[in-house]
Amino acid sequence: MKDEGKQHRFPTGDLARVAVFAALIAVLGLPGTINVFGNAVPITLQTAGVMLAGAILGSWRAALAVAVLLVLVAAGLPLLAGGRGGLGAFTAPSAGFLLGWLPGAAVTGWLVERAGRRPNWIQLFVASLVGGVGVVYLVGIPVQAMVSGVSLGAAALLTAAFLPGDVIKAVVTAYVARGVQASYPDAVPAVHRERLRTGER
Repeated sequence: MKDEGKQHRFPTGDLARVAVFAALIAVLGLPGTINVFGNAVPITLQTAGVMLAGAILGSWRAALAVAVLLVLVAAGLPLLAGGRGGLGAFTAPSAGFLLGWLPGAAVTGWLVERAGRRPNWIQLFVASLVGGVGVVYLVGIPVQAMVSGVSLGAAALLTAAFLPGDVIKAVVTAYVARGVQASYPDAVPAVHRERLRTGER
């Protein structure tokens, strides 16, 4: 009975989805990075992948996808934007933003799960904004201040340059997630959870 329960909680399909989204976040780093106003933390597209993982996978699977990516980065694979990788990425000024992806994806997914079987665009946008922007900033700004030796206010001011682009990422994420979920209901986290509970694959 225990083995059967584990199979329902961790079906093969979920592991495949986790791997796909970890790869998607890595692929979104291929366009590279942009540094603005002398900020040591670069602008990348990878945060959009974190938001999308949360919106489609839900809380725990999205967090697991991000965790897989971060473990691979720590192991030395150059999966971050600009070909960065290795433990050095976790001591740089951007380390807090990387670590913030984990709770950011989880919170985005948690909020989408609470939106029910048919989350609308606004719900998906708000979830992406709160988790993928708010939570990531909440972790990233203090770590940037500590590593860079600047005040919290100065780090927050530097991070403000990211906000317009991150809002656009949240908008795009909401549209993409809504389209995917309309065509593939199992991409709605609440629907997926219900199917797991009833033993459907």
